[in-house]
Amino acid sequence: MSKPFIDKDFLLQSRAAKKLYHEYAADMPIYDYHNHLPAEQIANDYQFKNMTELWLAGDHYKWRAMRTNGVDEKYCTGDASDREKFENWAQTVPYTIGNPLYHWTHMELKKPFGITDMLLNPQTSEKIYDQCNQLLKSPDFSVRNLLKKFNVKVVCTTEGPLDTLEHHKKIRQDDFEVNVHTAFRPDRFLVLSDAVSLNEWIDRLAEAADVEIKTLSDFLQAMKKRHDYFHENGCRLSDYGLEAVPAENYTKTEVEKIFADIRAGKEQFYTELQKFRSAMLYECVLMDAESGWVMQLHLGALRNVNTRLFRSLGPDKGFDSIGDYPQGLALAKFLDSLDTNNKLPKTILYNLNPADNELFATMIGNFQDGSIPGKIQYGSAWWFLDQMDGMKKQIKALSSLGLLSRFVGMLTDSRSFVSFSRHEYFRRILCNMLGQDIEKGLLPNDFELIGGMVQDICFNNAAAYFPMQID
Repeated sequence: MSKPFIDKDFLLQSRAAKKLYHEYAADMPIYDYHNHLPAEQIANDYQFKNMTELWLAGDHYKWRAMRTNGVDEKYCTGDASDREKFENWAQTVPYTIGNPLYHWTHMELKKPFGITDMLLNPQTSEKIYDQCNQLLKSPDFSVRNLLKKFNVKVVCTTEGPLDTLEHHKKIRQDDFEVNVHTAFRPDRFLVLSDAVSLNEWIDRLAEAADVEIKTLSDFLQAMKKRHDYFHENGCRLSDYGLEAVPAENYTKTEVEKIFADIRAGKEQFYTELQKFRSAMLYECVLMDAESGWVMQLHLGALRNVNTRLFRSLGPDKGFDSIGDYPQGLALAKFLDSLDTNNKLPKTILYNLNPADNELFATMIGNFQDGSIPGKIQYGSAWWFLDQMDGMKKQIKALSSLGLLSRFVGMLTDSRSFVSFSRHEYFRRILCNMLGQDIEKGLLPNDFELIGGMVQDICFNNAAAYFPMQID
């Protein structure tokens, strides 16, 4: 007899797994320490007009699936009506079986919309669209109330140094019960390669920091002012999204000349750019360390590979891949340079290429210093690895080569206010893996011990690790 689809015991394949999930994991609050939710919508307690605006706008996971299913771009990012876009997503959903989108779609319809009696497909599309849209009209489904429905305790959005943080200020002024913080993401200038784009970004930084930038020293002063500004507004973590860590040898004189040449509009060769990037990343992380922040390194994405569609649609539209960049040597060199000077902050390493799982899981052990539990973290399965197989492999690598019990847990890395089901997905997978090991005798039948570990991974470890204030 087959099991019901996405019932209360979804993914839980043993008695022990069910006990771990229902009694220890399910009711733990969510600490979502990395996402791309728009702070403006939280500040204004935005009310979504319909399911397309809530569910499809900005979701490159769904757009990729729709394109693969033969859906024209106008129904993804184009000017089709919201209902037409939803209908085309509904036509695609039955073809996503085997993809995490199929699970996520129906988990998100179940919570918060309570739809459990039908699957999304062309036949149910209109009924589900209308039923969900009706609920979205209620104040109970505003952005802030959606966060509360998912039992979210902490949210960390991601903003660049040029951001005014006006929306975060408003959220704090409103005394909203969910703690909303920002993460400082200054890596934009590290990925620019032409002098025109670099100078445009530097000019914008000068304006934001109210500093005239002529020299490298001026640039670092401006960056420090923005770093301090973020700190004053509650920021306690940084985020760098890079293909791989730049770790070229350089001298101060070399980097000063490279910066002067950039300001003079001279194009740089790859070697010079890598020296500049290496120096600037190091200087930014020194600021993190001195401020007591957590550093996040997201490594391995091959971005915007479709030039034609990048030119017409822009970035973050679903034209990225797993990159096969060498990671180990440069990463070790970078972390060691910080550690040698006693300037290595708390650090979370995320890999996008699954071939690097064990590399990253062992790298974190090289720089633990006994100052706090799990100072250097192997981050959760990220982006293309944010699916059942990817989560299992990340958990196994960390468990085998580090301390899973000290893991700071899952995140959404999402732009959607209903993506918190990914925390439930992770928790069910974690409990199933641990439950199976209990049933096999590989772990003790001690639910106080294993259940406590589950609760730590779900929330407690993150709450202890991150220095953001929790009301």
